[in-house]
This record gives sequence, C-alpha cells and structure tokens, in this order.
Amino acid sequence: MEKYDLIVIGSGPGGFAAAMRAYDFGKKICLIEENLIGGAGIMNGALTSKTMWELSADYSIAAATDRGYRAAGLLVDYEQVRKTVIQAAKEKQYQLLSQIETCSKERPGKGSIILKCGRASFLDKNTVKITEKAKEELVFGQYIIVATGSIPRELEDLPTDGKMIFNSDSILNLKKFPERMVVIGSGIIGCEFATIFSNYKQTEVHLLDRTNRVIPFEDNDLSDFVSKNLENSGVKIHYEAKLKEIIKKDDYLEVVLDYEDGHSKVFEVDIALVSIGRIPNTKNLGLENIGEICNRSGLIATDEFCDIKKLKGVDNIYAVGDITGHGQLYNIAQHQGRFTVEKIFNNLSEKINYKNMSTLMFFKPEIAAVGLNEKQLQLQKTPYKVAIYSNRLVNRNIAMRNTNGFVKIIVSNDGKDRILGMRAASPQASAFIISVAHLIDEENGLSEVRKTVHPHPGVTEGIEDCLRLFDQSSVFKPEAFPDLIQYREWLPQETE
Repeated sequence: MEKYDLIVIGSGPGGFAAAMRAYDFGKKICLIEENLIGGAGIMNGALTSKTMWELSADYSIAAATDRGYRAAGLLVDYEQVRKTVIQAAKEKQYQLLSQIETCSKERPGKGSIILKCGRASFLDKNTVKITEKAKEELVFGQYIIVATGSIPRELEDLPTDGKMIFNSDSILNLKKFPERMVVIGSGIIGCEFATIFSNYKQTEVHLLDRTNRVIPFEDNDLSDFVSKNLENSGVKIHYEAKLKEIIKKDDYLEVVLDYEDGHSKVFEVDIALVSIGRIPNTKNLGLENIGEICNRSGLIATDEFCDIKKLKGVDNIYAVGDITGHGQLYNIAQHQGRFTVEKIFNNLSEKINYKNMSTLMFFKPEIAAVGLNEKQLQLQKTPYKVAIYSNRLVNRNIAMRNTNGFVKIIVSNDGKDRILGMRAASPQASAFIISVAHLIDEENGLSEVRKTVHPHPGVTEGIEDCLRLFDQSSVFKPEAFPDLIQYREWLPQETE
C-alpha cells in the first residue's frame, strides 16, 4: 500500500489548491478525482457558465442599435458557442494537468503529486480505497482532506435527463437554442442562465420565482434592480408561483404553475432548467467508516481550522469547500484548501475570516457584493448609514454608453464610520470589489478611505463620490438628482 503525507479527495478549486500548497512544503501527495479534473469549478460550473455569460454579453452589445452603429447580418450558432465554451474549459483543464504532470516528478527538496482517477472511499481514518471500474487500490495518508464539492439539487418528481430536463451540469448537452425554456429557481445560478439565454434573443425565457422577488437574500433594491433588467431583456418572471407539475409530451413540456392568489397557469416550453440550489457531494465516500460526521443536510462539521474535531480519535481529517457549508464559492474553497495545508504543515494559528468573501453575480450588468447588506444589519440590530450612487453620473459609464447600475455603500453609524458592505452593479464591478473588501478587512474609517484619489475617467469614481455623501461633500448633490443619489440612516428603534 502506497503511503502519502497527504491524500486529497477531489480536484476542484479547494482540492487542487490544497495539493499545490502541500507541494510547496515538500510533501508527497495523492490527489484523487472521480470525474473531470478541476471539478465543478471548471466544466460544470464557474468557468463554463461565465464563458457562456461573456459570449452572450458580447453578442448583446454587438446586437445593440443605440450606439450609432448596427451590425449587419449578425447571426449566432449555439453549437459554435457551445464548442467555444468547452474549449475554454479544456484549456484550463490541461493547464491543471500540465502542472500535476510537472509536479509528479520527484526533485530534491520538492514535493510530488500523483493524480489517481477513481471513486475514493474511506476504510478507516488513514486508509482510502480507490475504485475505477473493476480495479481497486488502497492508499495510506498521514493526513486527508475531503474536497468533493457539491452537485445540483434535484426535484424529486422531475429528474434531469439531459434532453428536456437540464441542470447546470447537463446544460452543455444542448445542441441548439431552445425556442422556449423555463428556469426553475430564481437564485444566482437561475438568474445567470436566464440572463445568458435572454441576451441572445433566440429563446423565450420563463423564470419561476416562488417568492415575490428574485435573489431574495439580498436587499430589496438590488433584487428589484435585477428583476427589472431581466424583464427588460425579455424574461417573463412568474412571481409567487409554485411548480405544480411538468408534463412531458413527445416534443415539448407542459408547465403547470399555481400562484399564491389561487389562480393557475399552463404553458408550453421546449426545455426546463432546474436551478434550486446545490447539495454537498458526500455520498458513497465511506464516511461512516470513520464516524458520523455529516449533518442531515450532508454537510461535514468542521472547526475554524477546517478540522473534523467532532470525532474522538480522528485528528488527521479535514474538509474544505462546498461540503463545509461556508458558502458555495470558488474563492472560499480555494482559500480553505491553502489555509488547511498551512495549518497542517506550518502550524498556522490564524482563523479564516468569512465575513468579507466577495461574491460575483453575472447578470446584466454584472453585480459584485462584499460584506453585510441592510437585511443582515437590521437582523443584528446594528445601526448603519447607506449611500447609493447611480452610474448615470459617472463619466466613464457615460462614455461606455452603459449607465445601467449603481454603487451602494453601507457604513457603521457608531461614530467610527467603518465600511460594512458594498453592492455594485456595473461593468468591471468584478475587478474593483476586492479593493473595498480590503477596506472592510482593515476596518478603516471614512477619513482614511477618502484620502485615495481615483483615476479619471474610471468606473470607480462612482465609489469615490458615493463615499463623500456620508459627510455631505459629494460633487453631485442628492437634491439635484434625487432619483440618482440616495442617503439614509437606520437605527434599531425604527424596527421596534
């Protein structure tokens, strides 16, 4: 039985990052992957969906007729789009494979990584069985990191078939644009795919929202902004609608919805995309052979160091990524993977700060979020001040002819004026959100933050003038543009 310093189960963002960080410490690593290298972060998740979004956004701009030019004979071939998306994913996969191959060679003072393909399952706290088809192999690990990610949640009575019923794993099975589709679920993934298909103007898109607003965990102003943009792009949002059933016909689907007010609606679509969240991928891992470590949702309970401390006598097993319940984000998994290895081999004593993990939502336009929102602060009864500044006042956005969006900044109302959170809907929002995350981490007050002079013309000038609103020193005034600039304060007694 081959022995390793570290076994990593899963090659997604968390597992791959962990393996590479252990390599830095000169360790011998076994990286086990059952399916595709890179996990859902590459072929069935972040990279493919964002490539689809980028291509659709480019097409939407090329098809625009309000910029003084018109593209003649603009056509789109879904099969070619699909090939481009798969090509992007394979490009990244071969980068991962190239690095693993390079790191598999033993060098003086360096670690080594061996990739083994197959299903991993625990026999005990140090022994893992790898099964590939009819072959079985046992490996021993001094330490083991579980990084198996998550899979799309299924509807019990509507299993995906990759032909008419899809989820984010199987959507690339499509060979052409559907004429009509229904997206079941109005969270981030559902709204992203509704955006993608509506951008091309080839598909009638229905979006099923069980509540009265999309992205319900965000503040109402952001949710309303997303809804309005989706509807302006042609998406038909069914608010407060419950899916009663989908009836499969020979060449179409019959959708039956029941609404909160008692009425029902029946309509036809060609495909359904199920987007009702993701569940931890912890089945068939043999976890029962090391003890009961999963809760009812399948999540693995860990401490602040990603360590499974719950089990007596198990002091060498860690879990990172979606299976830990700290947020299903690529960046969280990657950070946890690196952090855990540093804890194991470098005795790291710091804890992960989950408060300021940035989130990106690829709608129209893209939205970036970091820190707390108003709903969260009100639940905590934390007093705050908030300023909202429209992109319609930002020169760079005006020059881009892309003024749809805003910056929203929340600051503590305790005399310290610390930045607590930001939401930004804008082109390039994904690029500048990290600077605000840094300000939150540093707990800088507004007096320090405002010392930075932003370049002109840049989209971040909206942030600069928005920050000035808190001491009424903005260049553009809310009394002149009440529909574009807002400022308000909230105190706990307002709720009471």
